[in-house]
Amino acid sequence: MHATDLLVAPRTLTHRDEGLTLASGLLLALDPPAAPLLPCAHRLQRELAGLGLQAELVAAGRDAGRIALRVDSTGLMGPESYRLEIGPLGVHITGADLAGVFYGTCTLVQLVQLHGPTLPGMEIEDWPDFAHRGVMLDVSRDRVPRMEMLLDWIDLLASWKINQLQLYMEHTFAYRGHDVVWRDASPFTGEQILLLDAYCRERHVELVPNQNSFGHMHRWLVHDPYRTLAECPEGIDHPFSPDREPYSLCPTDPGSLALLQDLYGQLLPHFTSRQVNTGLDETFDLGRGRSAGRCAQIGPERVYLEFLREVHRLVGQTGHRMQFWGDIILKRPELVLELPRDAVALEWGYEADHPFEVHTRHFADVGLEFYVCPGTSSWNSIAGRTDNALSNLAHASVCGHAAGAAGLLITDWGDNGHLQPPPVSLAGFAAGAAFAWNREQASDPDSQTLAPLLSRHAFRDGTGSMGRVALELGNVYLATGVTLRNGTILSRLLLTPDAWPETRIPSTLTAAGLEHALERIEAAVRPLDSATMGRPDAELIRAEYRWAAQALELACRIGLARLESGLDRPLQAVAHPVRSTLREAARHLLEGHRTLWLQRSRSGGLEDSAVRLRRTLEALV
Repeated sequence: MHATDLLVAPRTLTHRDEGLTLASGLLLALDPPAAPLLPCAHRLQRELAGLGLQAELVAAGRDAGRIALRVDSTGLMGPESYRLEIGPLGVHITGADLAGVFYGTCTLVQLVQLHGPTLPGMEIEDWPDFAHRGVMLDVSRDRVPRMEMLLDWIDLLASWKINQLQLYMEHTFAYRGHDVVWRDASPFTGEQILLLDAYCRERHVELVPNQNSFGHMHRWLVHDPYRTLAECPEGIDHPFSPDREPYSLCPTDPGSLALLQDLYGQLLPHFTSRQVNTGLDETFDLGRGRSAGRCAQIGPERVYLEFLREVHRLVGQTGHRMQFWGDIILKRPELVLELPRDAVALEWGYEADHPFEVHTRHFADVGLEFYVCPGTSSWNSIAGRTDNALSNLAHASVCGHAAGAAGLLITDWGDNGHLQPPPVSLAGFAAGAAFAWNREQASDPDSQTLAPLLSRHAFRDGTGSMGRVALELGNVYLATGVTLRNGTILSRLLLTPDAWPETRIPSTLTAAGLEHALERIEAAVRPLDSATMGRPDAELIRAEYRWAAQALELACRIGLARLESGLDRPLQAVAHPVRSTLREAARHLLEGHRTLWLQRSRSGGLEDSAVRLRRTLEALV
């Protein structure tokens, strides 16, 4: 075998002449002190049982037929590193720390999945390139995952050596005294966060609180008790709602900080992490309303910096370290020098050509800790943007490591109703996890290489079919010949572009391109039935990808109909018989969306999401 047969390729793999056949009744031996190793050992025991191998836990010993776990940093490459040895006398996993032992067991489980109980002889030495390897899930637009889904994903991400998780929140925590904001959102309760935090800690994942604190506060500011805190109480047009709404907190209003102090005081005690992501990104309306006078005096970026410092002060009072998105301060890079020295900048960008190498230099040059934050490219796409995601993730890994980034955070957003089914994001998580642990895997990202790994390690499909379906359906958008930033033309066509002036259809769209896309959709989903997924949600995954294919197909047919009637004319101008057929397909799609949503996500947010498809349906009446 080769190192690249594993999803997260180890740094070194040396073959040995003799291997080992595992059998039920094997001993799982823990070197003293054994107690700290128990959570890891129990997880390995469960994983082996799932593969048909029963293991008995015992303390100490390296006798034949045993799997031995121990902590010993001698000769290893720093935190989270490990050595995995497989030979005729047993399997020996040595970690520099408890996390290293855990990651060694994760590699062992992948080897058993690859080879069954007969393991080839080998020695692996492995260590991470990035100290912080994170995933950020958007749980505010509009999909709030069910606890079962989150626990399943935490297990999966931890097995890929992800060690940080953030749940991006705007209004989806049940803050006491703020019921009007979250009562229809199915928010996380304090008890649920405590459970998630404990579950993460057992898997060496840091659950980092994430509460946006400046822009993206429209879910709060639309309500009368909070509207007076808005920069523009009368509202603005912004990309995250089809309606005109107040969007950002006013940075010169002391009430904004009082609100944040209340939120941090309620949220942060539920986490053991001493970090908090305060957001502070995309402040579109800064200086356009109540802070206009102050912005005219010293400039909007300096007003932004003043507010950031105040947020930093609030966070410091809680004993936490502040993370913040770096997009606004980079509008005036000279101000980076004035940022708090212990803040962590999050340099985000989601296109293949994002200038990570330029932007990270501004933070690195002043000694500020920073992460690179690429994305899964799942949002505004229905089925993903495979090639863009792989290039974006790989570019972030290479540039981030070269610049000295402390972490790589894989973001997964839910813009415009979070219409992409959750499994669509797995390809980005898998590739990003691989690139964050071992940047050499990012040197030549290739969907053909990723497909069998995704099949085996995400979908538990030994045929390789499911990985091809996911990645090829995620590249269908390229067949249209139209590429957009932060989304696809098919997503725009589906979401009724005549209702969204900023998403007009490009004149380069052609009928030939859409017909080609239809052919690609059909070819991409053809292997769905042949996939033999060893997952309890296998049939749900199949249904989700069929739904995504139907959504893309409807988008193509809407595009063809609009080309026929004229792109400058509204959807209602499409000929009645064609419109009737499209309307039936849209109705079916909306029903499917509602049904599938509730399988993995809470009911709150569903209506906000469904309204995107309902507007398309209404436009076809």
